[in-house]
Amino acid sequence: MSKAKGGLVRTQSDLVRCSIDTQGVLLLELNRPEKLNALSKLLLKSLQVLLKAACDEPEIRCLVLTGSQKAFSVGADIHDMAQRGVASYLDPDRLESWRAIETFPKPIIAAINGYAIGAGCELAMLCDILIAGENAKFGQGEIAIGSIPGDGGTQRLPRFVGKSVAMQMILTGQLMDASQMLQARLVSEVIPSEKTVERALELARHIATLPPLAIQMAKAAVLASFQLPLAEGLAHERALVEKSFLTEDRAEGLAAFLEKRKPKFTGR
Repeated sequence: MSKAKGGLVRTQSDLVRCSIDTQGVLLLELNRPEKLNALSKLLLKSLQVLLKAACDEPEIRCLVLTGSQKAFSVGADIHDMAQRGVASYLDPDRLESWRAIETFPKPIIAAINGYAIGAGCELAMLCDILIAGENAKFGQGEIAIGSIPGDGGTQRLPRFVGKSVAMQMILTGQLMDASQMLQARLVSEVIPSEKTVERALELARHIATLPPLAIQMAKAAVLASFQLPLAEGLAHERALVEKSFLTEDRAEGLAAFLEKRKPKFTGR
């Protein structure tokens, strides 16, 4: 990986390191080690700005988001919450950052080592593919400080892992390990911790070789399945398929298949 170029250079942050390779993959590393990557307002804003820059760079086709070996993220900034109370949670800038992550159109692969707790777990759930190291620990520990998950944990976690597992995590605040999360289908793979980022990058580089517009449509269609009734979801899917037929990449993919050659996708 090399240092980011273009618009990403102007948005570099000490709180989120970024680098891009020649295959169209952007690696974002949360970098607040003294706080185990707690999601301060400034860190979330840095992530938001970098995502905006990545969205505007056609050469970037897939992202990998990671933390450190010790922690993906331990969640919200408790010190800010203690000082500002509910204003910290309802801060419009903080909520805007979360919306930017939630609505980012390109695929994001999370490479998770160590703790993914509270808002850290909720951030992971906004990613599209979750690769966990064997040392990963997941939890929604808000109950221990007299609150409940507030950045999607009570809504997304049951959809991903089912009612019982979600209730156990949320009501007890206890951690679950990577193998339990694989069984519960929150993560798609569990691998040795030292290879987590490498595996996420491998998947991202494969995705980056595929037609980017179709990739974004596929992501949008799958995410819609969590929001729409089946009939509406199927209609949405058909509309996106119809839209894909209007792209140059669709024509190129079909021609390459018939001509038995490797396609050259341009994102048009």
